[in-house]
Amino acid sequence: MQKFEIKNHEPSYLPDGDWKLVWADEFDGTELDRTKWDFRLNFWGKPFDAYTDKGIVLDGNSHIELHRVDVGGRYASPQLQTGSNSFDIPKGDSDNPWGEDEIWPLGRLEPPKFVHRFGYYECRCKFQKDPEIMWSAFWTQSPTIGARFEPAWCGVESDIMECFHVGKATTGNIMGGYGKQYREEGRVRYDLKETEDGWHYFGMDWREDGYTFYCDGEVISTADKDVSQVPQFILLTTEVMGYRSVRTRLAKGEKIEDAPFNINGDFVDDAFIVDFVRVFDRIKK
Repeated sequence: MQKFEIKNHEPSYLPDGDWKLVWADEFDGTELDRTKWDFRLNFWGKPFDAYTDKGIVLDGNSHIELHRVDVGGRYASPQLQTGSNSFDIPKGDSDNPWGEDEIWPLGRLEPPKFVHRFGYYECRCKFQKDPEIMWSAFWTQSPTIGARFEPAWCGVESDIMECFHVGKATTGNIMGGYGKQYREEGRVRYDLKETEDGWHYFGMDWREDGYTFYCDGEVISTADKDVSQVPQFILLTTEVMGYRSVRTRLAKGEKIEDAPFNINGDFVDDAFIVDFVRVFDRIKK
């Protein structure tokens, strides 16, 4: 890996070759840049009580913190995205052009903040202390995953990093949507090596003919059978465990006993912290 210097910020570490920076958020200042990010608030076409637009803190030192919060007596946590999926949009509240809402009950798909195809996607992050209460992830997703048989032309989910357990991460691709045609490629679960400062680098080199996934400069896995050829959007997400099953939705305190809140009473102390997200393109000679 080679160092790529960023003025007044931590460097990137990139595969060999010539690169140019095409998109980044260094999380400077104290407010989220809403020209770059939206909140994911829906799940399978309905508002989801595990997701929130609260719990975001920019610390003034170029870091963003994603916290678990108390929302109406339930725990929730934020999910940030630069685009969205049509199947996550709640039903529209007005007639479609043909007056056939029972057939096409589709809401409005907003234009993406950023979608991109190929290149190197990187973040530097520090994990929450208790992933078994709240997981975290850095990934890309196609707006049309599973919409046709060929993943190359409807896109995939590329999990550059997921953290479900202390000291462990998951990396790799999902394709075919999330039903019976779901499958994985290059998807591995591995132990994280400790770093001196607790920060980790995660990256994905997405090429026309395959993917290479990195953690702290080391190759973790590769995939080359189902390579997305369509633009995808970026996500930085957290989720409180236990909300996916309707029958086991967590109320405040369930499975999270005596969770400490900080001084203002809004945020639980534990957080997923991100230093930057960057996207690079290869310079073709």
